[in-house]
Amino acid sequence: MPTPEHSNGAPCWIDLMTSDAEKAKSFYGALFGWTYQTGDEAKYGGYITAWKDGKSVAGLMQKQEDQAAWPDMWSTYLRSGDAAATVKAATEHGGQVYMPPMDVPEQGSMAMIADATGASVGVWQPAEMKGYELAAEPGAPAWHELHAKDYAAAVKFYQDVFGWDTDVMSDTPEFRYTTLGAGPAAKAGIMDASAYLPAEVPSNWQVYFAVEDADASIETAVSLGAKVIDGPDDTPFGRLATLTDPTGAMFKIVADTGQGGQSATDA
Repeated sequence: MPTPEHSNGAPCWIDLMTSDAEKAKSFYGALFGWTYQTGDEAKYGGYITAWKDGKSVAGLMQKQEDQAAWPDMWSTYLRSGDAAATVKAATEHGGQVYMPPMDVPEQGSMAMIADATGASVGVWQPAEMKGYELAAEPGAPAWHELHAKDYAAAVKFYQDVFGWDTDVMSDTPEFRYTTLGAGPAAKAGIMDASAYLPAEVPSNWQVYFAVEDADASIETAVSLGAKVIDGPDDTPFGRLATLTDPTGAMFKIVADTGQGGQSATDA
């Protein structure tokens, strides 16, 4: 599959902040067939890049002592042509800055913000590192989805700050969903989560990984220490399941079942 083209505002990278990088490497390596390369400690803080079939797909980062209270979690990064301008726009539209723009030598510039609904999301301004090089293939990111407690505010934030050209996929009380782009060309989604996210759980971005066989992947993941949170379920978008890895970071898997319709793996 050709290397994805990452447009401004669209997801372009994911990484895992983990309390046990070695355990994470072992788990995802066995589940997705990833190999790893660790960056220079002085230059990149020991940041770990995950590779699938010779192409970069994700990053892993060991939590520091001052981050010990933070949950282990996957983050989605949206591409920006100007990270500083994006962060400024975020604050002007109800967001917060968790980490101001920081240069990553030769690679690009990154920032971490909270959107207007409180969901954490990364900003990536590319230099040499354009983003993940494989998508919608087994072991690679397939879809990115914001579960928002304030759906209308979330849609407006991403339109205003990241320039999203949105399409309403569904607008019923049971299922409200807006996408970045339309149909098979869609690159991310926003779901109204007001009816099911507990009070103590903030709005959040979730990452889907493509797999060949959802049930077989679940069996493998559980044998490696994962827990099944939801599913597997057959949907018009594939067979889906939600899991947590051995240290508690949540992720989703999706297997194309050939049922037609827009699939998460079309993203």
